[in-house]
Amino acid sequence: MAPILEIRDLSFTYEGAQSPIFEHLSLAVEEGSHILLKGASGTGKSSLLRLICRLASPTSGTILYRGEPITAISPPKLRSAIGYVAQIPRMTDGSVKENLLLPFTFALNRERRKPDEDALRRMLSDFYLDDLKLTHPALKLSTGQQQRLALMRTLLLKPDLLLLDEPTSALDALSARMVFTIMERLNTREQKTLVTVTHSDYRPSGAHVELYLLQNRTLTRQP
Repeated sequence: MAPILEIRDLSFTYEGAQSPIFEHLSLAVEEGSHILLKGASGTGKSSLLRLICRLASPTSGTILYRGEPITAISPPKLRSAIGYVAQIPRMTDGSVKENLLLPFTFALNRERRKPDEDALRRMLSDFYLDDLKLTHPALKLSTGQQQRLALMRTLLLKPDLLLLDEPTSALDALSARMVFTIMERLNTREQKTLVTVTHSDYRPSGAHVELYLLQNRTLTRQP
């Protein structure tokens, strides 16, 4: 069986730059695994996630999703399969409920069944947001709450692969621990495949957690 995600000989250079940010990267991500990507700022970790979900194009190399080049997959189909949570969560000027259901207003998802309010409240509880009302303005939430809300919003579309860009970077220790606990649960209990960019030294538990370091333009697996 093909890996859920495979990167082959991938190189990327920013427009106008003289040298690549990384080159000849290769990585196979097995379904159900949790890949942690670490490295100094500016090494291309976030860019790699953007390449995987086709928000940017590589200079050379190939990215495959379930054995098929992502360039051969329609953008709507790819976005339904791969969920991407950016480092800075984007909330609209609306309620918690409106922000959670925002993806269902897009043409791509209008035929999908929306979760009802009871389902949304259960999910809020699962994400340690029991006291948060669905009517609360999303823009008035703390950064930690918005991070969790953005992750919830992505999960409502049931992607097979989750890409998380620094999900705890702006959080205090308690909020960060909550997010890591959620990630562990998604991976170990719900068998979600995750690729997480992180600066944290915390390493989630689980038999399928793998740590990679991106430095000097190359990607190496760490013990």
